[in-house]
Amino acid sequence: MCRVDVVNVGFIGTGVITEAIVVGLLKAEFPINKIVVSPRSEKTAKNLATLSPLVCIGKDNQDVVNSSDVIFLAVRPQVAEEVLSPLHFAPGQVLASLIATVPISILRAWIGADVHISRAVPLPFVADLNGVTVVHPGSEVLTRIFAALGAVINCDAIEEFDAFAVAGGMMATYFGICETCAQWLGSAGVPYDKARAYLAPFFHGLASSALKRPEKSFESLRVGHTTAGGLNDQLFERFRAEHGVQALTTALDDVAKRVGSARGKA
Repeated sequence: MCRVDVVNVGFIGTGVITEAIVVGLLKAEFPINKIVVSPRSEKTAKNLATLSPLVCIGKDNQDVVNSSDVIFLAVRPQVAEEVLSPLHFAPGQVLASLIATVPISILRAWIGADVHISRAVPLPFVADLNGVTVVHPGSEVLTRIFAALGAVINCDAIEEFDAFAVAGGMMATYFGICETCAQWLGSAGVPYDKARAYLAPFFHGLASSALKRPEKSFESLRVGHTTAGGLNDQLFERFRAEHGVQALTTALDDVAKRVGSARGKA
């Protein structure tokens, strides 16, 4: 049975997501005594340590493990085994693996201790308490932590978790679409700063519409924002005719194959 009282939280790996989680926890005033970050990325670790007396830098990764009840594994998949295998974890510790494509069975083989392991995919927006994080398997401790940073979706099956991980790969595509629109506006004579000033709140408004109407499907929202024969109708139908929808579906399928292949190797 994993412990539910979060006292000390540690991070092995100090990158963008670690920074976002730490900033979010501090902003949310989540009830913890100490946040211990690994010293690997010295600049980021020092910056985080300046944010609050709650944040300190561990002497090394083992010090992070020894000092923490809940430990976030936030290293790159390529170095994960090298980083984790030498460490000694205590029975009952709660581990949240943010390591993409590495199954829990492989993590257990590297760690070799009776710990509770969940995988999670927090997004950078957790820094603003506006994130949505998928977790598998569900954990009471991690649900409380990620709920403080936004929304939490506990997945019943690894296939569900993997599908969300694929959908989470849409961030670059989203900004790529924004940039394409901005560049098109530029070709029409609109300065980039004005294009960006228009597009950012434009897309934010659309996202807000979906959040405020959870009972509506995205398709019904699309129809609701469309006048037959109007500009929105023309643009989407041309996008669909030029295989834009199919291109996105194919890209999602390709990423899903990669994620599924990693699971199959476990």
